[in-house]
Amino acid sequence: MRASDLAEPYPVVGTDDDAMQAARLFAEHQLPALLVVDRDGRPYAIVPGSQLLRVIVPAFILREPSLARSLGDGDGERLSDVLEGLTVAEWLSGQGQRELPTVVGVSASAIEIAELMVRTHTPLVAVVESDGELTRTVGAIRAARLMEHFLRRS
Repeated sequence: MRASDLAEPYPVVGTDDDAMQAARLFAEHQLPALLVVDRDGRPYAIVPGSQLLRVIVPAFILREPSLARSLGDGDGERLSDVLEGLTVAEWLSGQGQRELPTVVGVSASAIEIAELMVRTHTPLVAVVESDGELTRTVGAIRAARLMEHFLRRS
């Protein structure tokens, strides 16, 4: 089975979109990761949910994780305080180095996609189709969808 067969429509956000709206989309759809595309619809970033949560964890907790036990749920950063007025690109750049998105072409095999997910520790792969110089995102493959494919073959 090829990536074009496994790909599903997946909600995307653009680099110029509002960061709070992107966070809401992520939570409302219970997505495994946020798929960010640039102005031309090409994958810009795939950010796993665990990394999106980083915005609410104070920096001193990341340096000294044992301090998290002494804090209550209200002691973390408020999303609105951190994200208000930011675009998605600004939000991601404030988190440190942007991870390049994990991308496959439409002809990639299921085992190629699985290997890529394992190697890059990502729950989501963007599927792109290239036509000369134009590359567009045609969907995404979630790890759960890929596991479902391999379970059917068992």
